[in-house]
Amino acid sequence: MLSVKDAETIIFNNVRPLNQEHDLEIVDLLTAFQRILATPIISSLDFPHWDNSAMDGFAVRYEDVQNCSSENPIILEIVEEIPAGYEPKITIKKGQAARIFTGAIIPKDADTIIMQEKTNLQENRVFIFATPEPQEFVRKQGDFYQAGTELLPGGISLNAAEIAILAAAQISKINVFRRPRVAIFSSGDELVTPEQNLKRGQIVDSNQYALAALVRNLGAEVLTLGIVKDNPRALTETINYAINNSDIVISSGGVSVGDYDYIANILTSLGAEIHFRAVQMRPGKPLTFATFSKSLYFGLPGNPVSVLVTFWRFVQPTIKKLSGIKQGWEGKFIKVKSGSELKSNGKMETYIWGKLKLNNGIYEFQQTSGNLNSGNLINLSQTNALAILPVGKTLILPGEETLVLQIG
Repeated sequence: MLSVKDAETIIFNNVRPLNQEHDLEIVDLLTAFQRILATPIISSLDFPHWDNSAMDGFAVRYEDVQNCSSENPIILEIVEEIPAGYEPKITIKKGQAARIFTGAIIPKDADTIIMQEKTNLQENRVFIFATPEPQEFVRKQGDFYQAGTELLPGGISLNAAEIAILAAAQISKINVFRRPRVAIFSSGDELVTPEQNLKRGQIVDSNQYALAALVRNLGAEVLTLGIVKDNPRALTETINYAINNSDIVISSGGVSVGDYDYIANILTSLGAEIHFRAVQMRPGKPLTFATFSKSLYFGLPGNPVSVLVTFWRFVQPTIKKLSGIKQGWEGKFIKVKSGSELKSNGKMETYIWGKLKLNNGIYEFQQTSGNLNSGNLINLSQTNALAILPVGKTLILPGEETLVLQIG
């Protein structure tokens, strides 16, 4: 049985991210949100595009105003008004100023902006009552970004800020990676859908719905294949279809060592390399990971909590890495104070679900209330973190530090 760290290493080493040669799509700005940028962006525009004012006020020559004060104001002639979007027509000469507004182009030979609160405008003259700093409130062309350099790197998620940058750079078509395709099915004769009448001994298949939601939230395409009975032929047909039509296959159930757990033999018959079938973790011990030539296979346990824990721990970072994200695809692990007494038998790396909260400015993990059982889906509600007790650690007391995996 592999350690969690060894299992993680094997999985991540087998992930081949989407590449620029075969996996590109071109999208427009309105459909680019949360897509993964495939190639670096280089703009032909400087930011700012030209010297402009950061304030409403007056564009002046610093040498004309360097010695003014409230007792000794400088009086300048207003020779032009420059709103945003207007091209200045006049060069500012000695003793002159231009009325200017935020974002407007600074006129030729002006080098400083006086904010209007430090002035008094009288007809075509302005009285200046305070000496500014040289080049005060001037945004110089290229201060934020120089044309021809990298504006955005490849391998990042395009969120609101990045979309705004692309729009400002007048880049309306973007190369992104295609969305990873993830096939999902559940196996078990006992399973029924939420729409079916529930008979004694049956279980509603919640796993498929949870997994589909998690996968979609990561920006991947979901291929839902439903419930497959514990029938070798049906399972073989489903798995064969899944591995040929997706990048990742996720099944739940059927991966333990019971009489009706057929999946491992079927994977082998279809040409898979099975890397492991169990991990030293609780919940989630019966976890299968296998690879085919063009797809990865995760056989998750059947218990609903085990499904979510193993997804958060292994599958989520796999999908992120596969999608082309260069940095930050790994899980977010932080050390925080525990607000609860956390217990384990010490034999397995143990994951305890609960909530990460801000308490007096310090993050604290609070174990969820109720029975912590891999079959108890109910108290997973509002979970946003998993506390991790390593092998050999049996107790963490309130106030002690614990490692936490953020999942929210």
